[in-house]
Amino acid sequence: MEDVREVYHRPYDPKCPQVCLDEASEQLVGEAVRPLPPGPGRPERFDYEYVRHGTANLFMISEPLAGWRHVMVTERRTAKDFAEALRWPAEDVYPEAERVALVMDDRSTHKLASLYEAFPPEQARRIAERFEVHPTPKHGSWLNVAEIELSVLSRQCLDRRIESAEELLKELEPWEVERNDRQVGVNWRFTTADARIKLKRLYPAVQNS
Repeated sequence: MEDVREVYHRPYDPKCPQVCLDEASEQLVGEAVRPLPPGPGRPERFDYEYVRHGTANLFMISEPLAGWRHVMVTERRTAKDFAEALRWPAEDVYPEAERVALVMDDRSTHKLASLYEAFPPEQARRIAERFEVHPTPKHGSWLNVAEIELSVLSRQCLDRRIESAEELLKELEPWEVERNDRQVGVNWRFTTADARIKLKRLYPAVQNS
């Protein structure tokens, strides 16, 4: 917990950008009955029934200090999908960076070893060496800014029925572009000193003899 917070309080450094990564599943649903069009003094009306069209997986990649984020959509949430979510920032977004400080949780597929399931050993090793990993603790996902971004995305963009992956991408793109153009960042104010006071119960009790 303290390690992740200290990462957020580092100054911006293009040689070692701070990147947060998280994922969420989005259910794809369509209308069972065609909505009734709006009329004078009456909004468009939707039936409560819907049709399931599977799910899509969303990888949120966020750089809080730069006010930048990108949502990567995949059909599944396998180790190979996660490996691509690591490769893209390492090789395409930050090719000139010396290291990438990566904040993520430690779920079973969120391992650098996933790279070896997707890429040749030489490439997998090269990508893995680019990352300085800072895992969030158990029950500490609130420390991951990417999870905060996913929450904002859900409220602002995904609060409606979306039928297909294509439609999902059409909804995501303008949300992402507008938010990036405004460079919406995060001012992390909760310090380690604050945590040692407010979250004292999480620290082991040490008795000095």
